[in-house]
Amino acid sequence: MKQQDFLKGRGAQQNTPNRFLQHIYEQRADFLEFCRLEGEASDNNRTQYLPIFPKTIVNKVTSPDVGMSYSMNPYQGCEHGCIYCYARNAHEFWGYSAGLDFERKILIKKGAPKLLEEKLKNKRWKAKTIVLSGNTDCYQPAEKKFEITRKCLDVFLKYRHPVGIITKNALVLRDLDILKELSKDGLVGVNVSITSLSEKTRRLLEPRTTTIKKRLKTVQILSENGIPVNAMLAPMIPGINSHELLQLAKTVSEHGALSFGFTVVRLNGAIGQIFTDWIKKAMPDRAEKVLHLIQDCHGGAVNDSRFGLRNRGEGKIAEQIHVMAKLARQKYFLNKVFPKLRTDLHEQFKDGQMKLF
Repeated sequence: MKQQDFLKGRGAQQNTPNRFLQHIYEQRADFLEFCRLEGEASDNNRTQYLPIFPKTIVNKVTSPDVGMSYSMNPYQGCEHGCIYCYARNAHEFWGYSAGLDFERKILIKKGAPKLLEEKLKNKRWKAKTIVLSGNTDCYQPAEKKFEITRKCLDVFLKYRHPVGIITKNALVLRDLDILKELSKDGLVGVNVSITSLSEKTRRLLEPRTTTIKKRLKTVQILSENGIPVNAMLAPMIPGINSHELLQLAKTVSEHGALSFGFTVVRLNGAIGQIFTDWIKKAMPDRAEKVLHLIQDCHGGAVNDSRFGLRNRGEGKIAEQIHVMAKLARQKYFLNKVFPKLRTDLHEQFKDGQMKLF
């Protein structure tokens, strides 16, 4: 493959068909050839921000092996472009592709803070940790422009409600002032995703994300300010980053993380095609080996939808990863505990202020 054919700055290298659409738009080969001969771009590769107007923002998570009860997504799609991202498939529900569309068509929910406040004020709502986010990164580049996540954190603080955050962007430090206030009452925990200690690997797997150095610094600064951090060392991809698990765990512990989690990669839905196309272009020398190792973790397939097993994997390769994780916890996290967030304060602040007794 010619180097100029690789779409730099993006994870996916194609738009896969949307399984929910009967008709598919494709650029004709003769048009693409014309663009090549004329030196014109057939695709400007720009990111589009598209406003949408949902009626609700808090989602109940019914999957028993995800580790959260409720989530909310200020955005849909994610410009970070992580090639392995399980959330890609959700973009198909909006009429887009799980491939390049997921990275370039970002859906913006400007009404999220208002919808969240309505939810938290509801007399029937009983406080449980709501996680930002389940199907996107709440601190992706769009957040710098729209500040929806920050406005939502203001709402959580106003109503003294517990909130979890999942991100791989140092932009979370912009909101350190609010996070410190939430942390005083045990109302916030941050999950920082760190997939590799190699910048070369990071740039390939996660092309538009914060550097590893900045992510580790983010863990350190949050921890120094009393904000509990869990490191998400996920996904572990055999043949790419799984060999780093012990060193990753050691490093995040040294920077202040109180715990870590991980998953064994699975390529569900359209991600199997997207990942296979990508790795044959990005890592042609080891593409087949990596794909076979992933299959070894899921009974001969690249995906597994069985609850309890889908994120753990099975077989010798997955077993080795779990042994390394157990050893890492014994060596680097033996006396560390990630705290449970408080839910008892919310009832006192349901009106946005302390109730008088």
